[in-house]
Amino acid sequence: MRRTALAALCLAAATTGLTGCLPGGDKADSKPSASRQAGQHGTDGRTDHSDAPSTPQEKKKEPFAGLTGGQIAERAVKATTGASSLRMTGDLPDDESGGTIRIDMALDKKGECAGTMSLDGEGEAELIKTGDTLYMKYDEAFLRAQSEGEPKADTDAAVALLAGKWTKMSATGADAKDIATFCDLDSVLGGTEDGHSLATRGKTTTVDGTPALTLHEKDRKERHTLYVATEDEPYVLRLDSLTPGDKGSITLSDYNEPVPAQKPSGDVLDLDALSG
Repeated sequence: MRRTALAALCLAAATTGLTGCLPGGDKADSKPSASRQAGQHGTDGRTDHSDAPSTPQEKKKEPFAGLTGGQIAERAVKATTGASSLRMTGDLPDDESGGTIRIDMALDKKGECAGTMSLDGEGEAELIKTGDTLYMKYDEAFLRAQSEGEPKADTDAAVALLAGKWTKMSATGADAKDIATFCDLDSVLGGTEDGHSLATRGKTTTVDGTPALTLHEKDRKERHTLYVATEDEPYVLRLDSLTPGDKGSITLSDYNEPVPAQKPSGDVLDLDALSG
């Protein structure tokens, strides 16, 4: 198969976006224009109330009042990296194929993970890592798409052997080590506190119903928009990469929720035993 480490590629892309945008620092903010009216919609279709006429009492409720974009980013980094678990969902570019990887993965700092992934919507692979074992299940469409260019007989054999069946392998083995590393939240978020943020404050909005403040960052050709929760902990709720040729979006949710990483029931094909 062409992508034995698809999960690793996927989460690596997510990590690249996070490390490029999250670091905290100090930078003067650009002030939002007072000419926009309440109820204006942004390009993402969410209602923006950041510039509605306000009373002195309402001004006191301004999220992160008095903080620069860099300072808010620093708080977001601290909260996000301090979480014991989270869920990542979104679409990311795959440099190897030029296509799009779709991911929906819950992971924690114990190295447990569970979720699904696909490339260009061609089938789906399920993944679970619990303890020292990595479990994966592929549907036929996924196997055939990932085996493109291989002899038809080999592809048919792989489909007959693997399609719709749970497989397992040691998470410390050579074939699983990279994927297992990206099931560890500490590894995925590692390095996000390095450097200084160039973020500037944007408008208020919502992400899946949660109030948020947008932060915008530009560094040479790289452009990112970060959405930070304005209630409770300042978690990162979404990260959009607007960089030409590297566009993608990751949503972070289910902070500190248990990861549903349970050993599959029924028969499980032992790939380590098959490989001898």
